[in-house]
Amino acid sequence: MTKLGLVGEKLGHSLSPEIHNFIFKNNNIHGNYSLIEIKKEDSDKIVEIARKIGLSGFNVTVPYKETVMEQLDFISEEALAIGAVNTVIVEKDRVSGYNTDYYGIIKLFSQLGTDLKDKKFCILGSGGAAKALIVAIHNLGGKVSVVSRNKYSKGDLKIRFPYIDLLSYDEIDGGEVVINATPVGMYPDIHKTPLDEKNIKKFKFAVDIIYNPYTTEFLQIAKKNGLITINGLPMLVEQGIKAQELWQNKKFDNVLYSELLELLGGKNENNGD
Repeated sequence: MTKLGLVGEKLGHSLSPEIHNFIFKNNNIHGNYSLIEIKKEDSDKIVEIARKIGLSGFNVTVPYKETVMEQLDFISEEALAIGAVNTVIVEKDRVSGYNTDYYGIIKLFSQLGTDLKDKKFCILGSGGAAKALIVAIHNLGGKVSVVSRNKYSKGDLKIRFPYIDLLSYDEIDGGEVVINATPVGMYPDIHKTPLDEKNIKKFKFAVDIIYNPYTTEFLQIAKKNGLITINGLPMLVEQGIKAQELWQNKKFDNVLYSELLELLGGKNENNGD
């Protein structure tokens, strides 16, 4: 049996097992995907723990996406550029790290149905998700601004990504796409938004990487003002498929993406999860 899992500190409710176990079932793969919580004091032993419990691969979530990099033998180009790993392959003589969030973001932006080259993107937040967004948007030819409560404390971000502009919230001047890369509006605090209506109206597209709730307050305001909106589900589904392609060393048919999106999207819309 192929044993895979998600490694993190506090995992709570995650859609990852549902995604990966669906892939197993529908592709006749004898496998299991589980949640593996690791305490911070043991974070320097993530790979060691993975080997002990017989994992052939695993996903990594906060706060270990950077920590795990020091324990790997190989790190992919996109993971090095972002500075974070979310997918690991465990082999007998080598442990390799990748960032499939990057491919999830590329897929998400493809759903917008517009040419993004030279367009202005405004990312709200500066954490791990923002870094993956920065690299993906830059590689797509977009212009990136990162908005933070205190832009002067984000000098390290500017050093790592010299092509970005750093803005405070009162400096937002509009653009093509505004992206929420903060946890603001995530369940259970579903009535919060990271940006007010006045600023949301300055954009044509609104993207929220949150998928619980399916339509956040941020996206509801954007829809009301005529923006084209999309949530984080396409990113979540695509990064999961890409991880499985790495673990199984095979490409899956495009229909798998549609099936997972329908499965999870339907559940989220019906349940408000």
